[in-house]
Amino acid sequence: MKNRIVGKLFLLTSGLCLFIILAIFIGQTLFFERFYAEKKVDQLTEAIASFRQEYLNIDEEDRLRQLEQDFYQEHNASIVVLDENGNIKGTEDYFIELEKTFIYANTSKRKIERKYVENVPIKIPIYYLINQEELINQENTLNEYPTIEVQGIKKENSIYPYQLFWRSDDTFGSVFEGSFQKALPSEAIDSLFDRQGSYSYTLWENKQLLQESEKFDDTSLAIYGHVKDIHIPDVTHSIFSNPILFEKLKEFQVDLLLNKNVETEVQDFERDSIQYKLLVNTAKNSNEETIYFYTMASLQPVNEAVQMIKEYYIYIVLFVVTLVLLTAFYYSKGIARPLLRINDATKRMTNLDFSERITAQSKDEIGELSNNINFLSTTLQSYIDQLQQDVEKERQLEQTRKDFIAGVSHELKTPLSIMKSCMSILQDGVAAEKKDHYFSAMENEVDRMDHLIADMLELAKYESGTYKLEMESFFIDELIRSVYNQLSLKVSDQQIDVSLNLHSIEVIANQNRVEQVITNFLSNAIQHTPDKGQIVVSTVSEDDKVKITVENEGSYIEEEQLEKIWDRFYQGEKTQRSKQGTGLGLAISKNILMLHDVPFGVFNTKKGVCFYFHLNKK
Repeated sequence: MKNRIVGKLFLLTSGLCLFIILAIFIGQTLFFERFYAEKKVDQLTEAIASFRQEYLNIDEEDRLRQLEQDFYQEHNASIVVLDENGNIKGTEDYFIELEKTFIYANTSKRKIERKYVENVPIKIPIYYLINQEELINQENTLNEYPTIEVQGIKKENSIYPYQLFWRSDDTFGSVFEGSFQKALPSEAIDSLFDRQGSYSYTLWENKQLLQESEKFDDTSLAIYGHVKDIHIPDVTHSIFSNPILFEKLKEFQVDLLLNKNVETEVQDFERDSIQYKLLVNTAKNSNEETIYFYTMASLQPVNEAVQMIKEYYIYIVLFVVTLVLLTAFYYSKGIARPLLRINDATKRMTNLDFSERITAQSKDEIGELSNNINFLSTTLQSYIDQLQQDVEKERQLEQTRKDFIAGVSHELKTPLSIMKSCMSILQDGVAAEKKDHYFSAMENEVDRMDHLIADMLELAKYESGTYKLEMESFFIDELIRSVYNQLSLKVSDQQIDVSLNLHSIEVIANQNRVEQVITNFLSNAIQHTPDKGQIVVSTVSEDDKVKITVENEGSYIEEEQLEKIWDRFYQGEKTQRSKQGTGLGLAISKNILMLHDVPFGVFNTKKGVCFYFHLNKK
């Protein structure tokens, strides 16, 4: 059995652990990335809602910039705020200022509009044309090309350039070298925009907007002019350091300019084998203008983590498999050990040997099973012991019956003998003058036999073990006085001095049976007290009990006889008064007090003997 159960547990445990390892590996491989992405989106959604609420309550530009930086540091995700046309908040200072400009634009009526502006500089925003690195590297480049061409679109009085380049054009150069005091004729402007025979050098461009430029034919424009100023702030915006984010922002701006429906759900895209999440949320500012919160988060950490986990599992699996096999072996032996002990104990129980006990320290089901088997063994042993006690009790009852018959036979022998003698005398007519005396003697013996039989039956009732007492509350001092009043005639005949030192105490007991005990004790004291002697009956309060004592003057009881006086028919050295009893009073009192489950006893005093017993207070 040992090998079978250990082997089964070993195979089951090791197989289960290996299955769990495999399930964890598959779960992490297939589902961990998705779980991470979903949790990341949930966290970002909550963070964006908090950011949006705080952003709308701030007016200072520096605090807004700091709020975006705090968001990135806390959530490892970039967030950018744009206006309803896709312009990035906080980038208004990135521009080129042109003067002495020629504007060549298409109108909504598909007509070409030509204009020359000399005294009013035109600001061209450049923040979405290039990234930060290009801004820094090409800032000085523009100084080499003081005259440039800008191509873009115009929407709601705002210019959105998508290409900025220098063009070699003689007409263009001669125009700017000439006088601007008067408007150029239309022929000169046409020749200016005639690009035949010229070449160009592109400086900056917005590729996303350039690809969609054909869709803006009715709002496209070209601007030629001198570079008056290039404005790039010292504190640059963080988005320029993230080319992927900047590229996606350009695409988003194109969608807004084309009046496309902006996708506000979570978007996924991949760049250089790295997954990204895009979230677009909208809100209204205090001017009821729509603003966009554009958030991008990289999933590169989880991609790297998954890749590392795959490589790490090669080593961890080898270690875990070895550990699982060793652990499963010792675990199986540990589980099987108490089961084997349980098996040995149950084998002993089949042979009615309940002495074996299983020592199980665990609090699990095996420990509970061991405790239940121990309890079953103890219960069966107690039942067997109880059965043996019942058998022994039955034997004692049988012996009691025999003793009862023997006692009755012995005690009835004397009065029957006396009655037989009296009847023989009366029958023979001897001493006819004493006929009344013999009839009186026979009547006394009949009364004695009647009392004896009544006491024997009452004692047998108490000793049967089936008699139940009904408890009630009463005052012990009142009961003692009632018993004393019943026995006062005997006290007066012997001129005995009885002192009652009683306290009014309410007790719980069977009043009739306690009255019987007090009557037996007091009657016994009167019988053994010499004429003109003294009896003291007292009640003493002791915590939750009261002690009742009956002390009388007279001869002592020998120490070896103190326990025997409670036996039936025991009367010690009989005096003339003691012969009046049946010898069962103290035996009956003993059984009554045992049914009350209270202490009782007898001891010798300086002047005589003291009987006592206790009762429970109410």
